[in-house]
Amino acid sequence: MTGRFGVTGGTPYRQTGQMMAVSYSAPQTLPVLGTRPDPDCPRDGAVLRVRATGVCRSDWHAWMGHDPVALPHVPGHELAGDIASVGDCVRRWSPGDRVTVPFVCGCGVCGYCRAGDSHVCPEQTQPGFTGPGSFAELVAIHAADTNLVRLPDAMDYVTAASLGCRLATAYRALVRHGRLAPGQWLAVHGCGGVGLSAILVGVALGANVVAVDVSAAARQRAVDLGATAVPHDAAVSAIRQVTGGGADVSVDAAGTPSSAVASVRCLRRRGRHIQVGLLFGDQSTPPLPMDLVVAWELSVHGSHGMPAHQYGDLLRLVMEGTLDPALLVGRVIGLRDAPAALVAMSRPSETTGMTVVRLPG
Repeated sequence: MTGRFGVTGGTPYRQTGQMMAVSYSAPQTLPVLGTRPDPDCPRDGAVLRVRATGVCRSDWHAWMGHDPVALPHVPGHELAGDIASVGDCVRRWSPGDRVTVPFVCGCGVCGYCRAGDSHVCPEQTQPGFTGPGSFAELVAIHAADTNLVRLPDAMDYVTAASLGCRLATAYRALVRHGRLAPGQWLAVHGCGGVGLSAILVGVALGANVVAVDVSAAARQRAVDLGATAVPHDAAVSAIRQVTGGGADVSVDAAGTPSSAVASVRCLRRRGRHIQVGLLFGDQSTPPLPMDLVVAWELSVHGSHGMPAHQYGDLLRLVMEGTLDPALLVGRVIGLRDAPAALVAMSRPSETTGMTVVRLPG
């Protein structure tokens, strides 16, 4: 046992110029744990010693070949750890600082980054997608002064990693785009990682939550996290009945054409739809009912992560106990078990709750 979480399959860190990392050589081939050279430190960036990293469905999409990556590839983008080294252009950070990182890292110099919108930076980097990720002992992060988030001293690494892309994305979607207020109705379509995160955030913000999912196990998890209603019938009419006329805010966390359309149609007048679930290929352009959007003055938003400078309120909610990311964690494993955990995401019924990889340290 390490800390308050059980850990299996731990792998010690070795400072030999070679680190342990999980990688795969082709889509849908079994990832393997082996050695890779330590990453170089960018002049404007940092190398982080990874202490914990989430296993996310976005990692699975890349492994499946839905999101092309350079091969061989190291996945992982929901990470927390401490700084091993910094580049000579870094001013705000030092080795030993405890940090986490948004899954979208801005370049730090463009107009979007200077305006605080690094999460939509045209030159963005994403650990685990544009370069090697955090299923490794070390990972390089660019533009450290823009992209690193300092962790509270009392926050453990597993909790920090569980903020990940799922919880941080859900939080910003509901607070910034949804403007979700106490007593309002939130509809969540899809109770996977980001959907359950949205439920947890919605409940913490004092909203009433109706959650829909085809899986009975997922609906039960929604109830466990505080959802007010989980209708077996996911039709728009059922949501409207539960909410007394429609949701104030609705999130499509499933990422299918049918769930995106249902999310818009279940809104009350002047409601806000937020698209968080990813849609790929021929499913990327669902037939949204724009006639309803115009007639009812609905708002349609996309939401893509959260920039580093906006993490403060989320961290405060966690530290004061209003929001408990540990409720989302199903199990904690070691790095040698990460390949099997990634592959297991092909069987959703076997992956209830977030899996976090804990590295020694």
